[in-house]
Amino acid sequence: MDQSGASSSQSASELISKSIAERGDWRGETLGRMRRLIQEADPDVVEEWKWVKASSPGTPVWSHDGILCTGECYAKVVKLTFARGAALSDPDRLFNASLDGNVRRAIDIHEGVQVDESAFKALVRQAVALNRSARSKPSKSPKP
Repeated sequence: MDQSGASSSQSASELISKSIAERGDWRGETLGRMRRLIQEADPDVVEEWKWVKASSPGTPVWSHDGILCTGECYAKVVKLTFARGAALSDPDRLFNASLDGNVRRAIDIHEGVQVDESAFKALVRQAVALNRSARSKPSKSPKP
């Protein structure tokens, strides 16, 4: 598994592991479980640590030919936002947040809620396939 977006002293994977461990509650356990499912669904996934700024220590990001999803912990929810989620088929209705946007979709996981593992893995695989198909298309030429 490749890693990018890391600081000079720690890899992205180490920063994600540290963030999960520091939670010490259901949110860390949930994000850790979802991370494992992402890795199982796509063994070639790239872990990144992005958007570090004074007001935020950064965000875990999983990519493969582009961003698949981000993982964020809030007080009452763990949010997994799929960068191109609006273009994904979601027959199991995992997406339950950011439903009005034209591009992103999110899964908000509340304490005690278990996400269907096989449905989630299928969503990750579909996101990888979508990113791959977008990469393989030639860019559009500017019109005269």
